[in-house]
Amino acid sequence: MPRTPKPATEVTPQASLRRGRGRRPADEVRADVLSAVGELLLAEGLTDFTIERVARLSGVSKTTIYKWWPSRGALALDGYFHAVEPTLAFPDTGDIRADLTSQLHAFGRLVGETPAGRLLAELIGAAQTDAELAAAYRALYSFERRHIAVARMQRAQASGQLRADVDPQVVVDQLWGAVYHRLLIPDEPITTTFIDALLDNLLDGILTVGH
Repeated sequence: MPRTPKPATEVTPQASLRRGRGRRPADEVRADVLSAVGELLLAEGLTDFTIERVARLSGVSKTTIYKWWPSRGALALDGYFHAVEPTLAFPDTGDIRADLTSQLHAFGRLVGETPAGRLLAELIGAAQTDAELAAAYRALYSFERRHIAVARMQRAQASGQLRADVDPQVVVDQLWGAVYHRLLIPDEPITTTFIDALLDNLLDGILTVGH
């Protein structure tokens, strides 16, 4: 006698296990939604991501979700940032070279060795035709990440570790922009050796002595 196939198993974040506790603070509800989004996206990517699934997994109504996030893309981006933010913390040890190295290696590992890289590429691609997602990407992710890096380098300038005439915005483009290039145009892998070469070329210079 043939066996009855089991129904497909849905991703089950911890948020869905906390239903039925009555009215909860908005911050807790919002955190449950973002946790559900992050787990769903990192497990499956953006293709089948819907607000309906997030509502079901988090136990939060679609009306509430739409009140906080205007679109599927904006919700996906916020959930991605929530999931990866601890990994992308920018250290400040007082040694700018060590801190740049630590942060860039963490970013390289995240996008080169985990599902977060594929997801980030999908979000960037979707943002090209989704104006709300593009605005959310700038406001919630790229602007914030750039601001943190620039502020760290400005402190290094104030302490005399970086030249005063160096533009931190350009350094961000030179270092992190190179990693994004390999993420989006994957002719070459994102490796530890690549990250170290980026840092050495920028911080030590590429001209020979006397030129």
